[in-house]
Amino acid sequence: MRKSLFGLAVAATLASGLTHAESASYGIDPTHTFVTFEIGHFGASVNRGRFDKKEGSIQFDRAGKAGKVEISIDTTSINSGTAAFDKHLQSADLFDAAKFPAIKFVSDKFVFNGDKVAEVSGNLTLLGKTQAVTLKANQFACYQSPMLKREVCGGDFEATIDRTAFGMNYGVDWGFPKNVRLVIQVEAVKQ
Repeated sequence: MRKSLFGLAVAATLASGLTHAESASYGIDPTHTFVTFEIGHFGASVNRGRFDKKEGSIQFDRAGKAGKVEISIDTTSINSGTAAFDKHLQSADLFDAAKFPAIKFVSDKFVFNGDKVAEVSGNLTLLGKTQAVTLKANQFACYQSPMLKREVCGGDFEATIDRTAFGMNYGVDWGFPKNVRLVIQVEAVKQ
């Protein structure tokens, strides 16, 4: 009897541990998620823009220290604050939004520092070309939303990419930099 109770207790503990280690689904909250970029302009200033439409999902296993991300960004939603500049950014010179209406980031590698996500490595597809990109977390946290009554996880991430690796060469001959800084603020709600 004692042995079978011990066996049941071990089995229950193992099953409990497996339950806690399961991945949970999170949906991107578009009101708390922003994808912005920065690129130098002749060394005099910095051009900035953002994409207003984005969607995606995250599978996150905090206990197992793992996750998956799929985010799609609508290139037609680019917003620099200036309509004429937005039109040029959407043109074939740069994002070619008519031919490539989405930028995608897909990842299944999360690196943790303790309980917090330190970086997310994956593949960024831009202009039909895919390159490895690592997003470094400047901050990351999960919290119980008092308004949504659900867990929300999110962070502030950044990476610098060489735009010419994706075939975006406009202005390089004039001295525009190749490197573009991406800043991604994301919050996702547990489903």
